[in-house]
Amino acid sequence: MSRIVTFLHTTVDGVAQAPGHPDEDRSGGFEHGGWMPQFQDAQLGQAIGQHMGNMGSDGALLFGRKTYEHFFEVWPNRKDGNPFTPVLNNTMKYVVSRTLKEPLPWQNSTLLRGDAEQSVAKLRQQREGTVVILGSISLVQSLLRADLIDEMTLTINPILIGSGRKLLDGSLPFEKLRLVSSMTTPKGVIMVTYQPEHTAGNAA
Repeated sequence: MSRIVTFLHTTVDGVAQAPGHPDEDRSGGFEHGGWMPQFQDAQLGQAIGQHMGNMGSDGALLFGRKTYEHFFEVWPNRKDGNPFTPVLNNTMKYVVSRTLKEPLPWQNSTLLRGDAEQSVAKLRQQREGTVVILGSISLVQSLLRADLIDEMTLTINPILIGSGRKLLDGSLPFEKLRLVSSMTTPKGVIMVTYQPEHTAGNAA
């Protein structure tokens, strides 16, 4: 059985929408996209790289449709030597969607059709290793409600936005968390990893 872990960038007031680029996600009239890059530095990049490296050779990525489509627009054709490019291109990617059809455009991509909770629960049973969800707010919320998340890593960036989609939007169940690790960067970003308390003892 695989472990399902998440990685999301958030603001101090909990917004997780469109951290990387102004046009990443303008749904709901969101005008503050691209709030995260100003807080990037070498320490944060190293920590994120280590987090991705923890997937291991049998790891995989999991996306919701919108995040997958945005990543596909940005990463496959990058020529700047970014170390994340080969990782993202070469790692197996699973996409939860009711509307996409195969074949998917990005190499090493497989479509998970239908209900997110059912399809991810089946994937979790069939695979070994670690499956990392990048972004994908709605997908993460659905899987948290279904008790399918084994670990959550968040970066909390020193900015208040006041609008936009939040990961913790009041729809999630009561859950006690155990702090696994934390660090603070010179630019004031706090990177934390939590595990649901009832699953923490089963962590790899």
